[in-house]
Amino acid sequence: MPRNDLISESYSQPLEAFKIWMKQSGYTETTKKEYLREVVDYLISLNEMPVQQAGKMNVVAFLVCKQDTAGDKTRNRTLSAIRSFYTALIDFELATKNPAMEVKKSKTDRNRVPVYLEEDDLEKALSYVKGRYRDRNIAIFLLMSYCGLRVGEVHRLNLSNFKNSRGILEVLGKGRKWNEIPLPELLIKHLTQVESYRIQPYSNREDALFVSQKGRRLSIRQIQNIATQVFIALKEDNPHLADLKLSCHKLRHSFATMLLKNNVDIRVVKELLGHASIETTMIYTHINDEQKRGAMTTIKIPELMC
Repeated sequence: MPRNDLISESYSQPLEAFKIWMKQSGYTETTKKEYLREVVDYLISLNEMPVQQAGKMNVVAFLVCKQDTAGDKTRNRTLSAIRSFYTALIDFELATKNPAMEVKKSKTDRNRVPVYLEEDDLEKALSYVKGRYRDRNIAIFLLMSYCGLRVGEVHRLNLSNFKNSRGILEVLGKGRKWNEIPLPELLIKHLTQVESYRIQPYSNREDALFVSQKGRRLSIRQIQNIATQVFIALKEDNPHLADLKLSCHKLRHSFATMLLKNNVDIRVVKELLGHASIETTMIYTHINDEQKRGAMTTIKIPELMC
């Protein structure tokens, strides 16, 4: 039996409000499906208790029930979904409090170093972008690794977002927030070339910058597959990368790390990445062994007299 059939009719309005709120907030299709699944499971656990009456204990009890089969990352995603659910209800005046905000997220991953590619490995990766639509796919790879775009942001790009004369790309990010990204000169030239050889869309109303072979907007899954094929080939020829779990988002990590290694102010990095909080940007301020050794060479220990 589908989970939605187990939901009491009393939850139909809150669920509909949540769907509308997520769409209005610009959540990706993947996030909407995951969050909706988590919230449906949470509502089932309430056993027909009105959502307005649920408290911190109900949220914690639900998370505890999942902890045997879910790690800290999954727990945090579940908590984020429930927090967003109550935020939507408050926004639509269907609730007055958010009990999930009283529950702390797991801190176990806070000190984990993000996975990223070094600059020379990023350059190598570009040579593995091949195929009939190589120029288009290189542009996609460049936008993720040298401009820090999320895969969903690349997917949403329209022709009208590329301001050639100003050298700027208008990016629609999380929460439907717009961000202007100044583009490097070489990328402007490449995007101009890609624009001129763009595949003719199936519909004349299609404004997508990146179009698939079938004439439709390139999907998120297709973009991910393009990157995956590059990573597979890159790892085969570079054993030192074999254990890295690479993905489109790891290219964004690489971009952020590159900027910080080049001593770009973290506040500027925050704006380029489109982060709401600088705390999110702080995860990229990881220190490698070479930097540690360099720091220690600045220490002058006095010679002790015997």
